[in-house]
Amino acid sequence: MSNETDFRVALLWHTFGHDNLGVDALSRADEAIVQAAAARLGLKVRCITFGSGQKHEVDDLPATVVIGPAPSLKQILLGKSRFFSELKKCDLVIDIGEGDSFADIYGLRRYLYQIVSKASAIFLRRPIILAPQTVGPFDHPLRRWIASRVINRLTAIFTRDRMSTTFLRSLAPRVPIDEFIDVAFRLPFTQQPKTADRVRIGINVSGLLFNGGYTGANELGMSLDYAALTERLIAHFTAIAGVEVHLFAHVAGHGGPDDDGPVILSLSHRFPSATVHPPFASSIQAKSWISGLDFVIAGRMHACIGAYSAGVPIVPIAYSRKFNGLFGTLNYPYFIDGKATNTDAAFANIVDWYERRVELIAAIEASRPFISQRLSAYEDQIVAILQQLTKKTA
Repeated sequence: MSNETDFRVALLWHTFGHDNLGVDALSRADEAIVQAAAARLGLKVRCITFGSGQKHEVDDLPATVVIGPAPSLKQILLGKSRFFSELKKCDLVIDIGEGDSFADIYGLRRYLYQIVSKASAIFLRRPIILAPQTVGPFDHPLRRWIASRVINRLTAIFTRDRMSTTFLRSLAPRVPIDEFIDVAFRLPFTQQPKTADRVRIGINVSGLLFNGGYTGANELGMSLDYAALTERLIAHFTAIAGVEVHLFAHVAGHGGPDDDGPVILSLSHRFPSATVHPPFASSIQAKSWISGLDFVIAGRMHACIGAYSAGVPIVPIAYSRKFNGLFGTLNYPYFIDGKATNTDAAFANIVDWYERRVELIAAIEASRPFISQRLSAYEDQIVAILQQLTKKTA
């Protein structure tokens, strides 16, 4: 440990100010939990982030956080990596995997970054834990084998859903595994007022799904036509008197095929009666705005969590098991499995759930004690780990 009052924590695959507000939400919430745990021990913790899409200037960066270098495969392999040298100075590595990037469904490059960064911490003999996240799938046999070798060298693994827990227990039977919940449920927000004279519907349009994945070849295996469904929903709800439709992005600014912004701009030209919300500066700002809505349909995981944790009835459009696992864990059946449902059935379900939104709110409220307990239990685990590490180095 650096000294008795300065404990350094590497926040691996955490990025404050990321263009993907889900990554920003995970980073802000997880760092807050680490600081809350440290405060219970009277411990001063300094955090350094290592992630993708990092910016030099970040709105509302906590004073306890320093932005570190992004991991570089080439530099790590050449032994010239700043990431490697900074990681060496840390006492603990907490890896959140950007929520669900520790898998092979997003391509080889992202998979290799996840593997090599974790292997770096293991090589440096730094204790490394996986913060609550979705792990897997690893459909390619070789990639699964490599992942299992890394997973079995981790200090502890925390998941956010029972599907990941079951999967990991088969892959790493000797590593301590605990199941909690997505840390973004802890993200703070400012409640916005509801409108009394109209219903405000937010549609989070996913550029990733609208464009058919990163390649346009439907590599995510969607059974429904997301673009057609989105257009049909906008047309349906904008035609209802007393309803406002707001289109909003949760990933915006980088201009890639998964950028929500260009798709929303195009839709706004076709549906001029829909309102487009400008890009949010942070996940906290986004969640605060969402709290004033009456109903949300979202293709982005953390737009869903933002709505859910703000008590707004939400219909997620699931494209990976991270949705099924999380909302299944919460006993919340009001989501569309985009890999198993056709477009007509999805549309009918969403329209029906809109009419039954009081029922959705009741389901959300019923899960609050469960979520609170899971977040508290995760914080308790961080307390125990910090306590154990500080005793060893005292």
